[in-house]
Amino acid sequence: MKKVLITGASGFIGSFLVEEAIHEGYDVYAGIRESSDLKYLTDPEIKFIYIDFSNKESLKNQLVEIGKFDFIIHCAGVTKTCNKKLFDIVNYQYTKNLIEALLETSMVPEKFIFVSSLAAFGPGQKSAEPIKLTDTPKPVSYYGKSKLKTEQYIKSLKDFPYLIFRPTGVYGPKEKDYYVMYKSTKQGIETYINTKKQLISFIYVKDLSQLIIGALNSKITNKAYFISDLKEYTAQEFNWLIKKKLNKKTISLVFPGSLVRILAFLNEKISCLLSNKIPTLNTEKFKEISQKNWLCDSSDLVKDFNFKPEYNLSKGLDETLQWYKKEKLL
Repeated sequence: MKKVLITGASGFIGSFLVEEAIHEGYDVYAGIRESSDLKYLTDPEIKFIYIDFSNKESLKNQLVEIGKFDFIIHCAGVTKTCNKKLFDIVNYQYTKNLIEALLETSMVPEKFIFVSSLAAFGPGQKSAEPIKLTDTPKPVSYYGKSKLKTEQYIKSLKDFPYLIFRPTGVYGPKEKDYYVMYKSTKQGIETYINTKKQLISFIYVKDLSQLIIGALNSKITNKAYFISDLKEYTAQEFNWLIKKKLNKKTISLVFPGSLVRILAFLNEKISCLLSNKIPTLNTEKFKEISQKNWLCDSSDLVKDFNFKPEYNLSKGLDETLQWYKKEKLL
C-alpha cells in the first residue's frame, strides 16, 4: 500500500482528496494544524500529522521519523487573510520549506502534486477566449501572485517530479464562498458586478479529487494544467441554475464595480478591525470576481489523463444544494 501525504487535509478540497485517496486504497496521512477542525475527517484509516511548515528543521525530523512518502499532494495554503503578507509567507515560503526539507533528507517522493489555482495566471486577457497554457500569467490578486511565485520555484528545481494543477472555481458540499450566493438566491436576490455576461468556468470538487488522485500513478511529471469541467458558463447561467433548483424568484441587481470595490474595502476594514476575520467580500476577492473572463483551456487533461468529468454545473449544483439543505444551511 503506497503512502500519500495530503497537506491542508481539513480544508474543503483537502477533505475530498483524503476521501478519494482512501477509496483508491492508499495509506493516507492527513497533514493538519493543531487548530484544524477535523469534523470532515472521520475515517478511522486516516493517519494524522500535525505539521509546522514554518519550521524546516521540524519538517525534516518528521520526514525522517515517518519515512519516505510515495506521493505528496500539497493543498495547504491561505486563500484569504487580514494580513496580506501571509499570502507570500504561507503559500510560497512554507511550500519552499517543505520541498527543501524533502531534498535535504533525500525524501523526495515519486510525485509531488502542487494544488495551485487559475488565479496564478489571472483572468483571460482577450474578451471571450479561454486562458491557454501558452499565455503569459498576469495574476491580479496577492493570492494569485503567491501561487505563481510558488509554481516558478517548483519549476526551477532540477530532477524534481512535480505536477501542477490549477483549478478554476471549485464548488461542492462544505464550500463557503459560493454558499454565500446560494443563500442570497434563497433570500430572493441575485447579484452581479458590472455585467451578467461574465464568463466563468467551474470544476466540481469530486471530479477534481478523482483527477488528482488518479494522476498519482500516471507516468506524467513536470507539467502544469488548468482544471475545469470542460464547459463554459456565464454568471447569468450560474444564477439561473441556482434559482431553478431552489425554486426561487429573484430580484436581479447589477452593481458597478466602483461601488463594490468601496464596499469590499469597508467590509474588510471593519471585520478585520473588530474580529480579525476576513469577510467573503474583501479587497483581494474583489480583484478576482470583478474580472470579466475566467474561462480556461483544459484540453490537455483529456489528452494526458483521458479526463471525463462526471459532473457538469447542473448536476454538481443538484448534489451541492441537497447537501446544504440536509445540513439545514439552506
